[in-house]
Amino acid sequence: MLQMYNKLLELPLFIGISNTELADIVGNTKFGFHKLSEGKILVKEDEKCEQLYFLVSGSLRVLSRADNHRYSIEEQLKAPAVIQPEHFFGLIQHHTKTFSAATACSLLSLDKTEVLRLMDESFIFRLNFLNTVSMQAQKGSHYPWRQQPTDIRDQFISFLRLRCMTQAGPKVLRIKMEDLGHELHQSRINVSHMLNAMEAESQLTISRGIITIPLLENLG
Repeated sequence: MLQMYNKLLELPLFIGISNTELADIVGNTKFGFHKLSEGKILVKEDEKCEQLYFLVSGSLRVLSRADNHRYSIEEQLKAPAVIQPEHFFGLIQHHTKTFSAATACSLLSLDKTEVLRLMDESFIFRLNFLNTVSMQAQKGSHYPWRQQPTDIRDQFISFLRLRCMTQAGPKVLRIKMEDLGHELHQSRINVSHMLNAMEAESQLTISRGIITIPLLENLG
């Protein structure tokens, strides 16, 4: 039980809850418990958000695809984390990414009834949920007003950062050179020169249709 308390206190929506309140939550909340072996899919893109998942241990592989399916980005999400709470309510109540186990994972889940009850009964849980969703909304509303880079390298880095769930760690971009040029409003040859220069600096590696970035935070 103590281990359960400690795990919950690490999760974004339970941070700041007192031990007394946490004991009450554990005793009165119907948590789902899940174990995923490496490679096992948790949820797929476009699946309905019927459970709010909390990653307690391990790492998830996150696959995001463009609406036209012309390119995709793969990254990892490490515990502790909550899976797309911004899509649990509202207009679009389905997952926009595919989550699978990069390593063996342990997860907790809550259905909508339990989440609504916790939001009603726990001020801290409600505040944490609202802060999480508000942060996502504020980031999204700020992006169109940021100064757009003019240098092709900065354009590429901005392209990646805007589409990644986390701003650090390894990323794999699967895209054709022509499509990347279209997205950056640059010629294919300019894109090729830029990527080869970054590869020469060991910032990334390129192969046919695949760009691998060891650490996104090191790009510059």
